[in-house]
Amino acid sequence: MSLYFRYMIILLKSQLQYRASFIMLTIGQCLTPLTSLAAMYFLFERFGQIKGWTFHEVALCFAVTHIAFSMTEIFARGFDTFPSLVRDGEFDRLLLRPRSTVLQVLGSKFEFTRLGKFAFSVGLLAWAMMQMPTPWTTIKLMTLGFMIAGGVLIYLSIFMMAATLSFWTIQGIEIVNVLTDGGREMTQYPLSIYHQRIRRFFTFVVPFACVNYLPLMVLVDHKEAQSWYALLPLVSVLLLIPSIGIWRYGVRHYRSTGS
Repeated sequence: MSLYFRYMIILLKSQLQYRASFIMLTIGQCLTPLTSLAAMYFLFERFGQIKGWTFHEVALCFAVTHIAFSMTEIFARGFDTFPSLVRDGEFDRLLLRPRSTVLQVLGSKFEFTRLGKFAFSVGLLAWAMMQMPTPWTTIKLMTLGFMIAGGVLIYLSIFMMAATLSFWTIQGIEIVNVLTDGGREMTQYPLSIYHQRIRRFFTFVVPFACVNYLPLMVLVDHKEAQSWYALLPLVSVLLLIPSIGIWRYGVRHYRSTGS
């Protein structure tokens, strides 16, 4: 991990060479969730609630989703931009180094400007938590931590599997954005408002519901919540393990450019 933090420090220093640009980009990153939140606010202002969910409860769901996604963008952006390493032949150089390719790809890119989106989402989460009428118990706080960590692991797994496709396609497939950006947009709201087929897909295929909607029911004391929903975010590990296996399979079958 010391090498990973060295990568982080080096890239942070390089991005801070143009501080004005860095600050403006960081502030600009707040606008993406802010515009989505504004649309959500006006929706609730008009209708009051959506299928029994109040604005404060959905804001909590919104914040957790954006915290997880922004953290993945900050610390795992290397996999999202991995196709460029393959096209430019830079991945050959990584293979020559006596370190894990996963660690090196993770350390190849950090998007510290996403800290603006992260800070905004954390502030929204704190505000939504204070609006909840029920007290925050230790179990709820642990569930909240599991939700954020589970969301990060799911996004990381998707980034990793998408990057593996680059070994055969040379570049990433845009349909993967349906699971990353699309998944983020879907999970801004409780999945109960969507069609049953969509709920099943994001529960049993890509388990966003296990790290967002179902444990959220525990946080808001939903009448259909089960106590074991608090542990569902741990399911994200079951997606990460095969993602690492698929990545290693892709590395073994990678054909060098000869550069």
